[in-house]
Amino acid sequence: MDRYRAASYGKSLAVLVAVLAVIALPVGSASAATTTTMTLDEAHEALASGRVTSVQLTRAFLARIDKYEPFYNAFTAMNRKALAEARASDARRAMGQARSYVDGVPIVIKDSIDVAGLPTTGGWLSAQAGGINLVPDHDAPAVARLHRGGAIILGKTNLPAFSFAYNANDSWAGPTFNVLNRHWLPGGSSTGTATAVAADFATAGLGEETAGSIQVPAGAQSLVGIKPTFGLVPNTGAQPLGGPTRDVLGPITKTVSDAAEILNVISGYTLKDPKTVASVGNIPAGGYKSDLSTTALAGTRIGLYGPGWKKHGRLNPATTALYDKAIKVLEGQGATPVADPFAGSGFASLATAGLIGLKSMPYDFNNYLKNLGPGARVHSLKELDKALGVNIFDPGGPAHLFEELYPEMIPSVKHPAVPPDISSFVNAREKYLRIFDRVMDKNHLDALMFPQTTQALGKLWGESIDLTTVSAVNVAGLPLVVIPAGRYPSGKPFALVFVGRLWSEAQLIGYAYDYEQAAPGRIVRKHLATTPGPRHPKKK
Repeated sequence: MDRYRAASYGKSLAVLVAVLAVIALPVGSASAATTTTMTLDEAHEALASGRVTSVQLTRAFLARIDKYEPFYNAFTAMNRKALAEARASDARRAMGQARSYVDGVPIVIKDSIDVAGLPTTGGWLSAQAGGINLVPDHDAPAVARLHRGGAIILGKTNLPAFSFAYNANDSWAGPTFNVLNRHWLPGGSSTGTATAVAADFATAGLGEETAGSIQVPAGAQSLVGIKPTFGLVPNTGAQPLGGPTRDVLGPITKTVSDAAEILNVISGYTLKDPKTVASVGNIPAGGYKSDLSTTALAGTRIGLYGPGWKKHGRLNPATTALYDKAIKVLEGQGATPVADPFAGSGFASLATAGLIGLKSMPYDFNNYLKNLGPGARVHSLKELDKALGVNIFDPGGPAHLFEELYPEMIPSVKHPAVPPDISSFVNAREKYLRIFDRVMDKNHLDALMFPQTTQALGKLWGESIDLTTVSAVNVAGLPLVVIPAGRYPSGKPFALVFVGRLWSEAQLIGYAYDYEQAAPGRIVRKHLATTPGPRHPKKK
């Protein structure tokens, strides 16, 4: 048995035992099939009207996970307290004390984001093989906000090791599969979150992005994702890649409205993440649903994709044909498209081949370990290296690839307690933003609308994906909303992204909602597989 099968079998058994432990009674009067396909808005309405209880909703999802999780591998750990949390939610609602829009609604969290009492493995084998489960004593701030709002966290979702891929093929827990077709790339690194939502294992999920890790899995599985402005949502309590530079947390959902609701809960200032002070005064008074309208695009000017934005990102013919249709929808909604507004701006020349912004990763990771709490086994990189018997960034360590690809990280590897100089990244962000704002002003643009990828998804094994926006939006810290927009002739999903200025999430959500209502493009897999998923062709 190869290591993928062995790890996956052990993990799947543990997940199923946890699920079975909480499924003790039938779902009740609610139909499990219709209950699990609910959007967040539908679940909220059903709970508020009393048509379904949180316990019924939670049991329905757990039963579905029990049936189909072995064939999709979305989870790394399940929350054994989920039913207790659901009962507490029902009790609050019975007394008229529902805490928020998401109270009683089951969701999932990407494994790299801390949930108190559940291991944060980051997808890397060494944490499991060495028996070092990094179990935090407290929730990450964004998760704490969901918990305080009454959301039911079903479990934590699979991801590639150190979030470094657009699949989860090298996770200790084994590969996660695309719900639309298990032979297709599932997207990553928030792979398991997208699979869980697309498979109707949860109403919504929380992902994290450093270089496409929210938008890629959302697009790959015909879902909605929001990559927020850097600093809008606290990213502390998540295993960092570019913690002070690029990392953002955001929702992956079935609809634009659902994503806006999750953003309402998780955004805003917290003392636990000083970066979020930048969000003060930049959150709309009416919340992120304030611009939802079927006329939001009317009268807008929307910039289109071209070589002025990305030099070597030519769209293939199939993508061009789908994009042309999308532009017609845009015009039909009253928007004026503006062809390649970045031509001649110098924006495309700013692109770099390196992973700019990850220089401080060892320092950030060392701080992350410090904040796990007294119950964790290790609290520094030095302690972690000692427990594993290898420096995680050295050859043989689980994060050695980062040092190879980004040699500027080496000083921080040697001295992880010393804050590194990240002024080069700050300068790069400033250059991106100056040109971006100048182009937006010159062309009187309200937003940009691009195809999310230059071509259709690749295969599960050995293929990647070419994005139109990475890493420009990540370096610049710009917000983005990705929405499903139909399919290629092959059946693979096609997605669009709306990109805007810093703090323009509400407007982008409005434009995305308008488009979504005018041309619904989500692909839904009605019947999930009940046979083992495809194996790596080179592993027998």
